[in-house]
Amino acid sequence: MSSTSVSSLYIRGQWRESAGDESIPVLNPTTEEELADVPDATDEEIDEALAAAQEAQYDWARRPAKERGDLLRAVADVMEEHVDELAESVVKEQGKPLTVAQGEITAAADLARYNAEWDRRIEGDIVPGDSRRESIHLLRRPHGVVAGIIPWNYPIAVFIRKFAPALVTGNTLVAKPSEETPLTTLQLVELIDENVDFPEGVFNLVTGGGEVGARLVSADEIDMISMTGNVETGKEIMRTAADDLTRVSLELGGKAPAIVWQDADIDAAVEDVLTARITNAGQVCTCAERVYVHSDVREEFEEKYVDAAGNIEIGDPMDNPDMGPQISARELEKTERAVTQAREEGGRILTGGKHPSEETFNQGYWYEPTVVTDVSQDMDIIQNEVFGPVTPIMEINSFEEAIEYANDSHYGLSAYFFTNDYRMAMRAAEDLAFGETYINRTLGESWQGHHIGWNQSGMGGEDGIGTLQ
Repeated sequence: MSSTSVSSLYIRGQWRESAGDESIPVLNPTTEEELADVPDATDEEIDEALAAAQEAQYDWARRPAKERGDLLRAVADVMEEHVDELAESVVKEQGKPLTVAQGEITAAADLARYNAEWDRRIEGDIVPGDSRRESIHLLRRPHGVVAGIIPWNYPIAVFIRKFAPALVTGNTLVAKPSEETPLTTLQLVELIDENVDFPEGVFNLVTGGGEVGARLVSADEIDMISMTGNVETGKEIMRTAADDLTRVSLELGGKAPAIVWQDADIDAAVEDVLTARITNAGQVCTCAERVYVHSDVREEFEEKYVDAAGNIEIGDPMDNPDMGPQISARELEKTERAVTQAREEGGRILTGGKHPSEETFNQGYWYEPTVVTDVSQDMDIIQNEVFGPVTPIMEINSFEEAIEYANDSHYGLSAYFFTNDYRMAMRAAEDLAFGETYINRTLGESWQGHHIGWNQSGMGGEDGIGTLQ
């Protein structure tokens, strides 16, 4: 794919070129090649997208819910018919291995179908009134116009995570993909436009950087904001939303603890924790970010984990290695700084901790899977998110200590616990202060669950019936 300008505004069911003068290059993180550039939408173009969504919403909400669901099912069909080309685009602009990218597309299609299934299940209630011959009807109503802010690590799955529940419940949408990975989202919208007969204005797409996002979420026309991204951006959105008391759903960062108990299946724990650390080069908010291992099995776990991490295959993501590059020079530098600081604070690198040395990695944003030991609870690498393939390991000696350390965080998205004792697993699920806890498994939500963060990991939640209310 050579560098080119692309049409990046989809408004009222039409593609158009932006009138703006500013553009943002989209780079391939494997090669640093410029794939395309996309413009910053102008204020006038954002206003037009908002007006289109607002004008379409009344009629859209009054169409039969099954009609809205059928259109979502058609979107799922389109995605399943074009898995390979969409996945190849994800690989080029985001850097995840091809099979992982294909999994993102098929999972997103499954999510569209899951939301479509609610078309006949958007139920209200009837309760008795206080007067004779009176009943109270409780009806569900859409919010109106939703702003969807999409991150770069899962550009299709998270787009559908905003798109599908908003539309099936009668809302309209104005979405902004990340400026680092807009191309696959644009490609998907083009496929939807060509193959699915949505009314004009029901969903709209604009591209741009932070200023475009800020303009979008602050607009008077917006009735709800659904954003996935980092904590600081989420806080800014909260401040903006407070002016008009706009409803928000924020899925933000994480610092997931993985606790390996003394009776755990160590081989399974090593495999699951490592997968939960290096998936998408560690660029997942639910990644296992810090590992607490019981002293009885610390040596065995650490030895096996270091060996497994050292054997992770890194390479061109189109060749399906275990791990591809990080998304950008900026994210790579953050990972490097985190490891450097851990060393300066007394941490010891057991494997990794550097760029791969082979010539093939001279271009792109590569970092080896890294294991750090001799760390303490107060160190930055334990307390703050590292969006890269770095695993700090600490020893714990009691359940109480494990829970204390795990909960000592301003994040609260995901946690992991490995044990063969059912009672211990249930204690952990109750005591861990996180929105979701994985027991004896690696990362990955189920659409029928409820994906929600506590503390500074967000609010509002996604997936399951909760996101439809």
